[in-house]
Amino acid sequence: MEWLIFSLLVLAVSTSGQLCPKRCMCQNLSPSLAILCAKTGLLFVPTVIDRRTVELRLTENFITAVRRRDFANMTSLLHLTLSRNTISQILPYAFADLKRLRALHLDSNRLSVVTDDHFRGLTNLRHLILANNQLHNISPHAFDDFVTTLEDLDLSYNNLVDIPWETIGRLTNVNTLNMDHNLIEHVPLGVFSNLHKLARLDMTSNKLKKIPPDPLFLRIPVYAKSKGSPLSSLVLSFGGNPLHCNCELLWLRRLTREDDLETCASPSDLTAKYFWTIPEEEFICDPPVITRKSPKTFVMEGQPTSLKCKANGDPDPDVHWIAPEGRLIANTSRTLSFSNGSLEINITSLKDMGVFTCIASNAAGESTGTVELVVSPLPHLANSTNRIREPDPGPSDILTSAKSTSSVSNETRSQERKVVLAELTANSALIRWPSQQHFPGIRMYQIQYNSSADDTLVYRMPQEVDVPLTAKSNTLNSLSKRTDE
Repeated sequence: MEWLIFSLLVLAVSTSGQLCPKRCMCQNLSPSLAILCAKTGLLFVPTVIDRRTVELRLTENFITAVRRRDFANMTSLLHLTLSRNTISQILPYAFADLKRLRALHLDSNRLSVVTDDHFRGLTNLRHLILANNQLHNISPHAFDDFVTTLEDLDLSYNNLVDIPWETIGRLTNVNTLNMDHNLIEHVPLGVFSNLHKLARLDMTSNKLKKIPPDPLFLRIPVYAKSKGSPLSSLVLSFGGNPLHCNCELLWLRRLTREDDLETCASPSDLTAKYFWTIPEEEFICDPPVITRKSPKTFVMEGQPTSLKCKANGDPDPDVHWIAPEGRLIANTSRTLSFSNGSLEINITSLKDMGVFTCIASNAAGESTGTVELVVSPLPHLANSTNRIREPDPGPSDILTSAKSTSSVSNETRSQERKVVLAELTANSALIRWPSQQHFPGIRMYQIQYNSSADDTLVYRMPQEVDVPLTAKSNTLNSLSKRTDE
């Protein structure tokens, strides 16, 4: 009987002029046209598909790739289901002609990455289901074509550590956002602030230790379960994460109900306890304590140095450094401040001399420590009034293009006694100077230079020798200074 009904259906379809793939069911319910090809053993998308199809279901087959020609000219397609196949490859612009598509189901496949070109052209997409794949990377611009129309995004059961949070923050029309059962370790502060239509956020079973109190959670009534919740409520799910229960999570404790699944992974006295069983006063933080810092540090002008400042607290404190003149030290090519409290100064100057202050801060307070840096000036430099001047050694400046009025022979002899700029590029210089045979035992040359955008002098010791120099000339190659130092 079932075969008879199927045969009659196929006959009716064929008489109406519709193209129906073998072993598929085609339904022509005017004005809709649907093709159902579930469990038919397909290895690829059938080529014989009516381009007027509105709904296409290709679930539970063995399709491995989606090609550009598979859905070409199917401008009427609204619903496409490719769930439970073995798709590992989507060629660029494979869905480019599906301008009216509203729902795309790609769950339970083998996708590992989503690039910028995979979903190009889906300008009306409302539902995107990518659950239960092997995703570990999603391009920041992969959802650009439908970022303001998407209502439902499911990224659950993947291998995602990093989420394109900037893109998530622009899904202003999203209603349901599932990112559960991934490897997510961090949620940026305020990333959900503009998602005013968000009704459900599921981030269970990730690797979150802390969750920032997003402003959206403070404006909308938040519930832990959907049953009986008002239509305007926001359902949050953060269970199954290794949450560290301190004062930073007190906001979540105040929003939960007795049937919530959030538990504490740390500190040890709260491990495995449900949020709702822990009194609020036990969600505490410890202010920072500086446990180790550098002693008084000495350095020669122009040389690198490192200052240390170690602090403990709960949560882990952030460490910042204040320069002797009172400014906050930012990361540049000359100074680098690390999260562990270290401050690296690549090239010291006399302006660095003084007391540096490290400030360790967290949600419970702050603590300060000081480190004195003593910079020993180079005594032989003659371009500063507060340094010892040496006798003028005679002409030794780098030659310029200016011509001397003396004879050629005198100019040649003069050049032999001077430093010569042989080659010059945007970031390097080749310098040559005559050998100093009358100064036996020279062990080092020191070069002083600066960029046109920064008057801070830089010092280099480019060449060290253990015996008197006898070469005809000495060369310093690729002497460079970045203009942002």
